[in-house]
Amino acid sequence: MSRLTTYPLQRRHSKVRIADFAKPWKTGGRFYQFLEWLPDILAVKTLRSVAQAIVRAHRRRRPVILGMGAHPIKVGLSPLVIDLMNRGIITAMALNGAGIIHDFEIALLGQTSEDVEAEIDSGRFGMAEETGRLLNEAIALGAGNGLGLGEAVGAYIDSRKRVFPHRSLSVLATATRLGIPVTVHVAIGTDIIHMHPSADGAAIGACSLVDFRKLAAVVAGMEGGVYLNLGSAVILPEVFLKAVTLGRNLGHSLTNITTVNMDFIPHYRPLTNVVKRPTQKGGTGYSLIGHHEIMFPLLMASVLEQLR
Repeated sequence: MSRLTTYPLQRRHSKVRIADFAKPWKTGGRFYQFLEWLPDILAVKTLRSVAQAIVRAHRRRRPVILGMGAHPIKVGLSPLVIDLMNRGIITAMALNGAGIIHDFEIALLGQTSEDVEAEIDSGRFGMAEETGRLLNEAIALGAGNGLGLGEAVGAYIDSRKRVFPHRSLSVLATATRLGIPVTVHVAIGTDIIHMHPSADGAAIGACSLVDFRKLAAVVAGMEGGVYLNLGSAVILPEVFLKAVTLGRNLGHSLTNITTVNMDFIPHYRPLTNVVKRPTQKGGTGYSLIGHHEIMFPLLMASVLEQLR
C-alpha cells in the first residue's frame, strides 16, 4: 500500500460544480426564474437541451412531430397540445388507436377513462354503445372518402357541433381544422371499438395505411426537426422507425434530427427505436422519463419561455 499513487483533488475532473447547483425558490418569483434556478445537472440538462431543440426547429420552420399515446389525453394534457398546435409549434401529430377513443369521449361527454377493474368481470368493459358505434361510423365514412383515420375522426367530430359540445378540446378536431397532419396507427384487437359489431377491419386497415404513408411523408421531411414520443411504449416507436427507414430508402438523408422519448418508465422500444437507432446516422436522441402530467407541461413551458 505504501507504493499507492495519488494526485491533487484539484487536478481531477469533477462532473458536479457549485455553479450548477439549484437556487432556493423565492416566494412571488416568476416561472422563468424557476427554470433558471433548477440545478444544471442530469435531467435538467436534458430538459433544457430538448426545449432548445424544439425552439430551434420552430424558428427555422422545421417539423416538430408529436407521437402520443392515449395516457397524455387521460391525464388532461389536451389543452396544452391544442395550444401548441395553435401556436404553430407542433406541426404534425400521430396517435395510437386508443388515443382516438379518449379524444372522442372528451369531445362527446367531457369525460373519459372507464374503470376497467370494475367492469372486466361482468363483460361490460369497452361496451359503451356510442363510442363503438360512432367511431366505427367515422372510420367507415373516412375509408369511403379515401381519408386517413386521424383526419376521418377529426373531421367527424369537428363537423357535428350538436353531437360534440366539447369538440374544442379534441386534438383530432383541432388538427383537422388547422390543416395539421394527424395520423392514427392501429393494431387490430387492441382497442375497445374493435369488439363492437360495427367494426370494419377493411376500413380500419385502409385508413391506418393511409396514415402510415402520410406520417412517413412528414418524417421524410423532418431534417432539422424534432420527434417527441409521449407515452407510447410500443406502437408509435415501431411506426416511427419504419417511417424513418422508408424516408431514407427514398433518398432523404435524415442526418440531423432530434428524437425524444417521454414515458412514465423506461421501455426497450422507445429507447431503441426512438432515441438510439434513428439518430445513429446523425442527430441526437434524448430520454425524459417521468409523469406526463408534470414533465410535458414543464417542457412546453420552458419552450414558450425561451421563445418569449
